[in-house]
Amino acid sequence: MLLLLLGILGAFGEEDGDPLCQMLRSPEHCLLSKEGDVTIGGVFSIHSQISSPLLSFTDTPNSLTCSRINFREFRFVQTMIFAIEEINNSSSLLPNVTLGYKVFDSCGSIMASMRVAMALLNGNDTTYGKTCSEKSSIHTVIGASESSSTIIMLRTLGAFQIPVISHFATCACLSDKTKYPTFFRTIPSDYYQSRALAKLVKHFGWTWVGSVRSDNDYGNNGMVAFADAARLEGVCIEYSETISRLDTREKVARVVSVIRRGTTRVLVAFLAQGEMDILIEEAVKQNLTGLQWVGSESWITAGHLATQRNTAILTGSLGFTIRKSNISGLKEFLLRVSPSQDSQSSLLKEFWETMFDCKFDSDLENQANDRQCSGSEKLENIGNPYTDVSELRISNNVYKAVYAVAHTIHNMLNCEKTGGNVNPSCTWTNNSKRVQVLKYLKEVNFSLKSGERVYFDQNGDPAAMYELVNWQRNRAGEPMFVTVGNYEASLPNKKQFTMNGINITWAAESRERPQSVCSASCLKGFRQATIKGKPVCCFSCIPCGAGEISNATDSAECNKCLLQFWSNEDHSLCVPKVVEFLSFEETMGALLTAISLFGTSLTLIVSVVFFHFRHTPLVKASNSELSFLLLFSLTLCFLCSLTFIGSPSDWSCMLRHTAFGITFSMCMSCVLAKTVAVVVAFKAKLPKNTVPQCSLPIQRTSVFGCILVQVMVCVLWLTLAPPFPYRNTEQSSEKIILECALGSPIGFWAVLGYIGLLALLCFILAFLARKLPDNFNEAKFITFSMLIFCAVWITFIPAYVSSPGKFTVAVEIFAILASSFGLLFCIFAPKLYILLLKPERNTKMNMMGKTQRKSL
Repeated sequence: MLLLLLGILGAFGEEDGDPLCQMLRSPEHCLLSKEGDVTIGGVFSIHSQISSPLLSFTDTPNSLTCSRINFREFRFVQTMIFAIEEINNSSSLLPNVTLGYKVFDSCGSIMASMRVAMALLNGNDTTYGKTCSEKSSIHTVIGASESSSTIIMLRTLGAFQIPVISHFATCACLSDKTKYPTFFRTIPSDYYQSRALAKLVKHFGWTWVGSVRSDNDYGNNGMVAFADAARLEGVCIEYSETISRLDTREKVARVVSVIRRGTTRVLVAFLAQGEMDILIEEAVKQNLTGLQWVGSESWITAGHLATQRNTAILTGSLGFTIRKSNISGLKEFLLRVSPSQDSQSSLLKEFWETMFDCKFDSDLENQANDRQCSGSEKLENIGNPYTDVSELRISNNVYKAVYAVAHTIHNMLNCEKTGGNVNPSCTWTNNSKRVQVLKYLKEVNFSLKSGERVYFDQNGDPAAMYELVNWQRNRAGEPMFVTVGNYEASLPNKKQFTMNGINITWAAESRERPQSVCSASCLKGFRQATIKGKPVCCFSCIPCGAGEISNATDSAECNKCLLQFWSNEDHSLCVPKVVEFLSFEETMGALLTAISLFGTSLTLIVSVVFFHFRHTPLVKASNSELSFLLLFSLTLCFLCSLTFIGSPSDWSCMLRHTAFGITFSMCMSCVLAKTVAVVVAFKAKLPKNTVPQCSLPIQRTSVFGCILVQVMVCVLWLTLAPPFPYRNTEQSSEKIILECALGSPIGFWAVLGYIGLLALLCFILAFLARKLPDNFNEAKFITFSMLIFCAVWITFIPAYVSSPGKFTVAVEIFAILASSFGLLFCIFAPKLYILLLKPERNTKMNMMGKTQRKSL
């Protein structure tokens, strides 16, 4: 605000007596001008250096002096003049209106830009060789080439409603219409470029980058936008340095040293041309090679940087720039420029001397070693940023800006032809107001001869479309800019950034893409864990826990598998959980099946033997009917164990428990009946008459009654809450246990309790009858069998409750088989011994106890 106030005072107050005002007056010369009905102001950084006089406030400061002509910016100036001449020669665009121009040099300086703004307003400015003495008729300004300079101009010109159309000012801050309502531009905002750069580094996996920026509005705002976008993309910035073109060499050297010491291999350089020039100069001195440069549009296609000296550092650079175009006739126009066009123009004279490294006669008095300029040198023989029109990008922006002004005035004056005649209103008069120019400029929409559409959105910005440029070498070893991708902000997010398949040259001309990460990528099956005190890009890789996966590299967290799934060995994929059940194919299932079939076969063999000896006294004395029924029930007991093996289903779950309950009830009923028969037979006074006539109906009834009770319990169980197949995911997190849920635990334990009750009764009665005579003491063997039976099933209860998964079923099968074998061997083994090995003892006399033996 202080500079603005001083500038206004210098423009409208006294011109003498204010040293600071005199200092600010120096660079704002009207370098090139032409009269016209409408005058377009042009502000360019024609010179790239400006002196910085010491302000002591005691002596008159030296004037600001601009030096080192910038050929690229001078090409922008000539492009503006070319476009104006082309429009003036057009019969369809502004046929009755002539465009004029005034070109000023901002020298890339804020102070100079402010004085230029004053000169644009009042028209009283000192020139090189002549005076632009008329009152200013500027209606639109094209420029400046820097964001900071443009902002300074807008703060002055905006108050007078003079539109400013910039070809190169990209700061996103300029899109704020509340601050800069008169600003327009033909280059996209850095808002889009910053996001494009963030997507670029993320696309190539560079999550650890360094940054350097211009210490001005362009660099600071652009880097802030890039940092915000990079953070969203998961990219971290190791260091962020600033450079100003006015910095000392020591400060620039310090910045290069910081870059050299950094661990990142990618450098994002958001620099204006002036800052890039001094940075690359110091980088060459320190041989700063091996870095992957990512540049902003300001310098990424700057031809003056593409020298053999710089290529060792910059080859492989990537960056976004606006799309290039072809301007027909521009090259020929550029080559026609010479000092003879305006002998009084010191700018053309300086351009010519710098271009051909010579001096005109008037300058040779003290320069005896310099070559004399003839003025007839040929620009065709020179190759530099001025004559190179192969990369017309920013020049095309200047061209579009001039045509935007022309179409605006054309529409404002209603210059469309009707019936082949020009509208009489198509004439510029003093009554034409600047406010109208601003109004119509907002609505301008037209196409260039190349077919490119030109318009401004509500913020005064054009459509954001970029080309991704890569620095490569041609066959001659010369640097060239190759388009390797595109970015269009108007497309959906995933389609904005595309590569066109052209091979990319990387830093140091490496064939492999450089890696730039703070921490190595976490593989699948791992997650990132941030390290305290470090950016989020620096992390440790922690393996996913059980049942969790990460199916992508650099996962921020592990995802839990669904209930029916589990993680594979490397925790990269959820696979269906292993379904566990006791199957016939596995070793345990096959072994239990074999034992079950062996027991069944053994029981059938015993049955055959008993059937063969059915008429012998031993078999008859053993109550052959109950024995055969017991053998039948034992056969079913052995077979029912097979229902516990295999995948549970609705019918197998109901069958296994009910079959187990009924067959064992039948078995225990038979044993109980045999025990009762033994006791009754030896307590009766007439055993040979009592047993066959009275006991058999009672035995049948008791066996049937005991079985019927169990059947009723099973029917109630199956009716109210039957067992069903159940996928147990709670007992084990790694697998699914396919088992039969009891449905009703009360029903299961009722079935098991009833069998236990029968076994207890058998044991008590058999124990009471254990001292009967040896030759017919079946109760002793029943006692042993019941001891085994009870021991097995008492042990079964805790084992059944504590066994996991399929082992629960295996324990139940083992209990069934063990108790069945106990009954079979304890009850029938002694009888088989006599039948097969001691047939002499199988007599009626022996069974009736006639021989005197000692009882137990």
